[in-house]
Amino acid sequence: MKTRLVVIVGPTAVGKTALALDLAERFGGEIIGADSRQVYRGMDIGTAKPSADERARIPHHLIDIVAPDEVLSLGQYRDLATRCIAEISARGRLPFMVGGTGQYVKAIVEGWTVPEVAPDMALRAQWEQEAREHGPQMLYARLQAADPVAASRVDARNVRRVIRYLEVCTATGRPVSELQRKEPPPYDMLQIGLTLPRPALYRRIDERVDAMIAGGLVDEVRALLARGYSTDLPSMSSFGYKQIAAYLAGQLTLAQAIESTKKETRRFVQRQYAWFRLDDPNIVWLDADARATMRAGEIVATSLGQV
Repeated sequence: MKTRLVVIVGPTAVGKTALALDLAERFGGEIIGADSRQVYRGMDIGTAKPSADERARIPHHLIDIVAPDEVLSLGQYRDLATRCIAEISARGRLPFMVGGTGQYVKAIVEGWTVPEVAPDMALRAQWEQEAREHGPQMLYARLQAADPVAASRVDARNVRRVIRYLEVCTATGRPVSELQRKEPPPYDMLQIGLTLPRPALYRRIDERVDAMIAGGLVDEVRALLARGYSTDLPSMSSFGYKQIAAYLAGQLTLAQAIESTKKETRRFVQRQYAWFRLDDPNIVWLDADARATMRAGEIVATSLGQV
């Protein structure tokens, strides 16, 4: 019998955490984070991590597992998530994978075989410098030449991902798209997606950013910088962190930093919908309204044969 797995996806600020908590509580579940920013310790406010009370209410996994200057590869995440799913199921609990990082989710639900290539920090620094001096399009053109299939799967502005693909191509001498295979995952899966019309979603994003500022995001970034974490780190490129760091350096006003954070987060939503498509037949999409929790509960109960 396959292991049951419930996956909750959707764009930033749509309400995935609240839904997951309610469902996990009702169905005896534990939550596995699928967010590439919430893995970093000390980065709580700007990543909208579940609160201490929420984590006390339901066990959470794959949150706070690396320092801001450490690297967590997609392959490492896949292995950790796979282990978590097995351990939760072995305890007689229902695993809920929850998050908006498309690659993390797809690696599990589509059974990706991810090439194990260690990071080359010197090469990464060289390419990052090139991107700063000549623009990200130059690196993207290099990836298009080396692996057009992989290039078609990534936004040219996502310098970190472009560099990772180039890194794998360089280390192995083979296109990363050739190394990434898919094997049927050993799960009985239910995927639930939450969505909202863009105007409503953008309002939630703006409200969330304002709440982060009110909740102490400036002090959180100041503390990270004081501990020696560089703004060049991938972790510090997260929305909000790089803008507040620029504000603290006198490069932006606070109002400009806030507006830039909101704008970049809205743009990120567009990329999330490219990963989690509204026409994906494997995802049951629900409007994130007052009835979402009730409807999602009915869907999960039906999938578990509890109706």
